[in-house]
Order: sequence, then structure tokens, then C-alpha cells
Amino acid sequence: MEVRVATEGDVDGVTATLVAAFKSDPLWSWAFPGRGLDPLWRLLVSSAMRYSLVRFAGDYAAVSVWIPPGGRELTAAEGASLGPLLEGQVGSRAAEVLALFERMERAHPDGPPHYYLSLLGTHPDHRGKGLGMSLLADNLAEIDSEGMPAYLESSNRDNDARYERLGFARIGEFERPDGQLTCSTMWREPRLS
Repeated sequence: MEVRVATEGDVDGVTATLVAAFKSDPLWSWAFPGRGLDPLWRLLVSSAMRYSLVRFAGDYAAVSVWIPPGGRELTAAEGASLGPLLEGQVGSRAAEVLALFERMERAHPDGPPHYYLSLLGTHPDHRGKGLGMSLLADNLAEIDSEGMPAYLESSNRDNDARYERLGFARIGEFERPDGQLTCSTMWREPRLS
């Protein structure tokens, strides 16, 4: 499997895969019912491009978006645009979706320095082939070579065991604002050779 570093020309392909991958996700389909995730994912992907840590396998079959130690998912200007973006996408539910982001942020560990897996998705046409986990394993090998830990939020409990097989352990959780779903927060210490 060839893993490539995304460039500005890959934003559309990476975003399209993430939109398709999260269409029926229990967290994000609640946040954006019947609406596309394209504007949000495009914002996150475009912002992460400044770190050169957006990766994809094949023809955008699987993609990962990482934030490095000390990095921020959004710049200050992008963060300020999030409220208006959500109002345009979900209208009166924007405050509730912003509350979700706040819960995610509160659950995020302050330290030690670590890589943050913002997004990992496999296009539905390629699910069941192990591409997403292979991409993640490739990413983690690079992170391990730096001796750094990694963190993620699992928006779908069905994926927790997959992450555990790659060395992540559940360290906490947060609830969706409606209280109907609990998401795991997971940490992985580096595997040193």
C-alpha cells in the first residue's frame, strides 16, 4: 500500500473520502443530520495541511489527518469561523454542535506532548480491506520513530477494538450533548524498537 503526503491539490479527494466515511457515523451524523460534512471536513483538512501530516492511501481509499505535538487543529481565524460555518450548516443546532466540540476539547489531554489523530476514514467502497488500519499503522510507525505518544477520539465504539490492536488504550470518554452516545478517548505510548 502506497501512502502519500497530501498537498493542496489533494484537499478535494481527502475531503470527499472523509465525507463518505463519516456519513453514517453515530457522532457526526447526529451533529449534521441530513446535511453534508463537506464544509467542516474541508476546514479541518485545509488547516492541517500546514503541518504536512495529512496522509492518504491509494486513490484516497483511506485518509488520516494528524496534528503534531504543540499544534492546534484550527488557527485562531479558522476557530472564529467555526460558529458561522455551523450556523450555515445546522442553523439553530449550532450551539449544540459547538458544545460537542467543547466536550471534545475538554477531554483532550493537556500533556505530555503528543500527536493527535484528528480524522481517520476509509471510503465506503474500500471498507473491510484493512486499508484504514494499515494507513494508521504506517502513520504510527513514523510517530514511534520519534518516540512520541498519540491520542484520538473514537466517535464509533465499534472501532475501539481496532485501535486497541494498534496499541491504543481507552483513557476516558465524553458524551454527545444529547446524552445518547458516549465516545472513547484513547492514548498510545510509543512502541520503541
